[in-house]
Amino acid sequence: MNTHTESRERQPAHQSITTTARFVVGGRGRAASEQAGLPPMALPGRVPRVARLMALAIRFDALVRDRTVSTQADLATVGHVTRARVTQIMNLLHLAPDLQEAILDLPPVRAGRDPITEHDLRPIAAEVDWKVQRHLWREHYQTRT
Repeated sequence: MNTHTESRERQPAHQSITTTARFVVGGRGRAASEQAGLPPMALPGRVPRVARLMALAIRFDALVRDRTVSTQADLATVGHVTRARVTQIMNLLHLAPDLQEAILDLPPVRAGRDPITEHDLRPIAAEVDWKVQRHLWREHYQTRT
């Protein structure tokens, strides 16, 4: 084989991607709830920070798995945080799946401080055994939600 044929074989095949997009100009028109004659729904509080961090950890993991970024250090650089902070966030993925789900489903915080913080969850995430994690969760945090 000549080198020209070999280089052609190594080149990736071109792939076309088709998608649809809907662009909406902000501030114009009425919300769907208003059009249906319903009053606009106001959020009763804010999403707890630890729930946002859990979602961020899941997103970070997907970026690394999809090779969008090569390392957690790259995530830290892009996110303008330290590598240690990225590690702290990613350690939430060590929690049992049902605990991750419970964190994502925490009720909105209406006022004051969040009842559970990422710092509070570090000892649970450091525990390897999911049964022990669940026990610690029930013992310390289930009553706070």
